[in-house]
Amino acid sequence: MTPHIRLIGAPTDVGAGTRGASMGPEAFRVAGLQPTLEGHGLRVTDWGNINGPANPWQAPVGGYRHLAEVAAWNHAVHQEVHAALSEGEMPMLLGGDHCLAIGSISAVARHCRRLGKTLRVLWLDAHTDFNTDALTPTGNTHGMPVAVLCGHGPAELTGIGGVSPALQPSAIRQIGIRSVDAGEKRFVRESGLEVFDMRYIDEMGMRHTMQAALAGIDDSTHLHVSFDVDFLDASFAPGVGTAVKGGPTYREAQLCMEMIADTGRMASLDVMELNPALDVRNATAEVALELIESLFGKSTLMRRS
Repeated sequence: MTPHIRLIGAPTDVGAGTRGASMGPEAFRVAGLQPTLEGHGLRVTDWGNINGPANPWQAPVGGYRHLAEVAAWNHAVHQEVHAALSEGEMPMLLGGDHCLAIGSISAVARHCRRLGKTLRVLWLDAHTDFNTDALTPTGNTHGMPVAVLCGHGPAELTGIGGVSPALQPSAIRQIGIRSVDAGEKRFVRESGLEVFDMRYIDEMGMRHTMQAALAGIDDSTHLHVSFDVDFLDASFAPGVGTAVKGGPTYREAQLCMEMIADTGRMASLDVMELNPALDVRNATAEVALELIESLFGKSTLMRRS
């Protein structure tokens, strides 16, 4: 059945250390996200933008920057994403910075608990985002959402979905990782996160990586993709606040997306951290749009399923 996609904009950079991701949702609209997807026969409704508090741009307090504002945005995201799922639609959250995945994925986890579905999260990112107040060098919560979802963080964030932790590390597969803070490395290892970093991809190739990351998915799986645009190599996707060299090439990224599409299991999506203030003529938004097309089944040839 053709999914009915609900676009949900979350225009904030409250969890980031660089301003500009708040303009991400509009950059995707300018790039033609809705008409492009509709051109592939998909049903798409743009629900506009969520409202939330302004970014106060203050120093960290107790290891967290803007905790009250981050919590408010994530509560709002949680409600909108959960409403879309409850009404049988596929939410596509347009960020905004990656702290918003706390609200999005906690809503997906809540939905899966209600339906008895198995949740698999593919975290496409240059960073593991597994910091805590004790580990973070910055206090920026866009470096913490995976840890929060796994129950490590303040109650204002870990309790958003009504259950803490929202999910176990075993539900997550991280792909494209190449920047992890010093203290975060040990915590990632101790927590048992399954991480396919760039060395793994270099040695094994993207095809093998995706086969491993997608192993075990079946009819009872809800597949959620959290796509941080800094997953991509900065040479062709500069419009992000935390660009890191040495990411997947354009073709590697396309293969990643096409293999996700081949499963037919993607049921929700975040597209995060696009920063038009650092982009060049909206080129990063356009590249990301091409990859989103592939996530929804665009391919060079008509392939056998």
